[in-house]
Amino acid sequence: MNRTDRLYAIVEELRAGAPAPRTARWLAARFEVAVRTIERDISALQQGGSPIWAQPGRTGGYYIDASRTLPPVNFTPQEAVAMAVALQSMPGTPFHQPAQSALRKIVAAMNVTDAAAARLLAEKVHLLGPDEAVAPAEAVPALIADALSSRRVLRIDYRDRSGSASSRDIEPLGYVVNGDAWFLVAWCRLRGGVRAFRTDRIVSTAITAEVPEPRTLSREDLDIPYGEVRGLPPL
Repeated sequence: MNRTDRLYAIVEELRAGAPAPRTARWLAARFEVAVRTIERDISALQQGGSPIWAQPGRTGGYYIDASRTLPPVNFTPQEAVAMAVALQSMPGTPFHQPAQSALRKIVAAMNVTDAAAARLLAEKVHLLGPDEAVAPAEAVPALIADALSSRRVLRIDYRDRSGSASSRDIEPLGYVVNGDAWFLVAWCRLRGGVRAFRTDRIVSTAITAEVPEPRTLSREDLDIPYGEVRGLPPL
């Protein structure tokens, strides 16, 4: 076990045993290291802000204030990407750097498979225009919000800017956000090409059982005349 993993494991052991203390000798035996190593680890955790205290006496040891810590949290890829999108509203505020740090911690806490899925999902979200805050949009229906993760063909009823209605089957490929407008980019089987559908103009949505063959968005597909398209910050 490397030191980073051991530091995390020490906190979890103290949390599991709370409010009873664990001695340095007990922790040393648990992690198969020297008592002196545990003492250095505890000191490092305390200096990093972990609420770990020493209780003197024959029955003493180290204990953690469980009320000031959180148990392990399993984030989904969608939750991690949601944080990345929310970060776009932070530039220029005092909380931009802390928010970026929080996102890094979220991804670091995820298992390898979920972290890879989050990075893949993040690569499918694109921002249109200069670096500026992403304004809130109208609520997006769950079937559309989950379109990329479900990897199924969607059947939608759509109304374009002129009010003309159409029904079509689409293969979701990504998102583009422009200010307060969100677009679902998809391969449109009706038109035989990539199209962008403004989410607030999708009148109804149904998910099919069909899983389409994988497609990728090319730079040409995202060559939108209204501004430069950029991706989310790396996760």
